Amino acid sequence: MLKNINKIALAALALAATACTADYENINSNPYEPGDLTADDYALGSQLNNVASCVMSSDVNTLQFTDALLGGPLGGYFSDANAGFAESFARYNPKNDWSRVFLKSDRIIPTLYANLGQIENVSASTGNPVPLAIANIIKVAAMSRITDCYGPIPYSAIGTSSDLAVPYDSQEDIYDSFFAELTEAADILADNLGNPLSANCDYVYYGEPSKWILLANSLKLRLAMRISFVAPEKSRKMAEEAVAGGVIENNADNATWKYFTSITNPLYTAVNYNNSGSTTGGDTHAAADIICYMNGYNDPRRAVYFLPSNFSGTEYVGLRRGWETFDREWGFNFSGVNVGPSDPLIWMTASEVAFLRAEGVAIHHYDMGGSAEEFYNAGIRLSFEQWGVSGAESYLADEASRPQAYIDPTGLNPYNGAISNITVKWEEGATAERKLERIITQKWIALFYNGNEAWAEYRRTGYPHLIPVAYNGSGGIVDSNIGPQRMAYPQEEYTNNSVNVTEAVNTLLKGPDNMATKVWWARY
Repeated sequence: MLKNINKIALAALALAATACTADYENINSNPYEPGDLTADDYALGSQLNNVASCVMSSDVNTLQFTDALLGGPLGGYFSDANAGFAESFARYNPKNDWSRVFLKSDRIIPTLYANLGQIENVSASTGNPVPLAIANIIKVAAMSRITDCYGPIPYSAIGTSSDLAVPYDSQEDIYDSFFAELTEAADILADNLGNPLSANCDYVYYGEPSKWILLANSLKLRLAMRISFVAPEKSRKMAEEAVAGGVIENNADNATWKYFTSITNPLYTAVNYNNSGSTTGGDTHAAADIICYMNGYNDPRRAVYFLPSNFSGTEYVGLRRGWETFDREWGFNFSGVNVGPSDPLIWMTASEVAFLRAEGVAIHHYDMGGSAEEFYNAGIRLSFEQWGVSGAESYLADEASRPQAYIDPTGLNPYNGAISNITVKWEEGATAERKLERIITQKWIALFYNGNEAWAEYRRTGYPHLIPVAYNGSGGIVDSNIGPQRMAYPQEEYTNNSVNVTEAVNTLLKGPDNMATKVWWARY
């Protein structure tokens, strides 16, 4: 149980609606305002939305760092496009002000746990366990992103003191807690299907417990597959339990945070910072990697994912990640990210779940309730349906197309190497390794916008093959052909939580505190 949580950074209860990278420390916080609620529901709606904002933040400043500048580039989706970003995630030399955001002492974790404490009080006072069960599912979604970024982090001891300087947990122990918490939450909701929340309290599933059970099990499946190469028996048990309990299978059940009506989707704002009137975006553009794959496959989702480039005769052209040279005048000719101001933030989809099941069958021989080919094809069809584009059947039948070689129209950040020869059509007789590459490549394309998940899967499997960054500023620490495996702990941890972070590095991390040390579940 959470204890004394109200003492933790109560100022974090209200999240920022707008901010910008250049003014990171000056945050103007505004409360959420769910409408048409009783006083009690209003409070609960605010608390649940504060918790939901800890997955992908509604605060533009936070989300720009975690998703537009960290997960997006390291996952192969985005390239930052600002000449002032000489020290960045994409160039493997981020400043502490950048790399600390997931663990910053007034950001995600304090906001999450302060609101969890409030929701626990609501559930206790009303005798209704549904709000806390939902909040705990969201907690796992949020905290899994954080541990996958750093490895060992504080987890089990958070909330037992007003002080956030608490011991770290191993990533294996954290994952065990995740599985237990998701299972417990799903069981509680299954026993309370007749106790929905007010729809205005919940901008994901509008208070419907049965939908949250699907997400709990789908997250359990995602995390089970994450550990498949390091803890195969545990992975099998959790994955099969998840599927047996019911997972997301239809786009109508996708987990998306539909909060952006009165305020703007923060990713839209972040990618357009400093666009100076450009039609293709500002601080963030589409990466060469994702566009090369999709150009090669003539993928009809390109028009939904990207804004056309301004280069004559070339519709979609990505900017090479970790550029060595960048100039605004030519840089803004590259394709942009086609996200809208009222689009929801995407947490998990039926397409991703189908690809998880395909891998479970094809690579690990788990009982996922069908064949690998069926799930692989379903993943592609569901993604096409999700984005409202046609042509899935001809795409699935393509056994010739391969990723396109990268050509930089400016000639300033070229890459002459091959990317991959993987094709689209399923090959039942292929080797396990080729099946894995095919599944993860198509899953990666379908996961667009969810860069942190793409980065995690890249570190876990080695796929898809990405274009090495043009400039590696790590001083030889990070291998350009592999990329960063984690973020180093913030400098503030060594000041404010020195004993615990030092213990974590010495006993839990299994390597130096830098970007090259692999997290527990990494395969490569």
